[in-house]
Amino acid sequence: MMVRLVHIFVFLLLAGPVFAHGGGLNKEGCHNNRKTGDYHCHRWSKVSPKKQNKQQTLTGIPKIIDGDTIRIGNTRIRLHGIDAPEAKQTCNASGKEWRCGWEATNALANVVGEHWVTCSRRDTDRYGRVVAVCRAGPIDFGTWMVGNGWAVAYQRYSRDYVRDEDEARKAGRGMWRGEFMMPWMWRRKNM
Repeated sequence: MMVRLVHIFVFLLLAGPVFAHGGGLNKEGCHNNRKTGDYHCHRWSKVSPKKQNKQQTLTGIPKIIDGDTIRIGNTRIRLHGIDAPEAKQTCNASGKEWRCGWEATNALANVVGEHWVTCSRRDTDRYGRVVAVCRAGPIDFGTWMVGNGWAVAYQRYSRDYVRDEDEARKAGRGMWRGEFMMPWMWRRKNM
């Protein structure tokens, strides 16, 4: 009887850290830790370390969907912490309407070019897209898009690009050279 109690105590002691934090697990027993931003699996998971790394990092030559979304293979990736105008969205500068959403998409396509991209997974959004920080070499696409005025810092989800947005606004780059509706407001009104 005493041995059984010791076994139960040891099991509970070892199992405690597994359940020490909340958050839903996917079918592999993994999830994103919202506090630290890392993606991890619990020790009872049957996922191999190689599969965990594949889930954490995606690489390839992407197809550009719009100013904040790319696709590598069959995986749609939403750029973490930024919000770009929708492809059909327009802005105003010097009293003239211009296709800022189309230009934002082209700006991302031009900086990506034919480069291999590495995306570090942060989350999955409500549409099933991977949310990730994506880079080509030293260029973080979120920093580049926001810093050049082709996207805004999506502060609802991250404050990572606020400084870049402030610099773009002060310099009148991209959308900041005139007037525009924030992308999330435009979507609410037009989609």
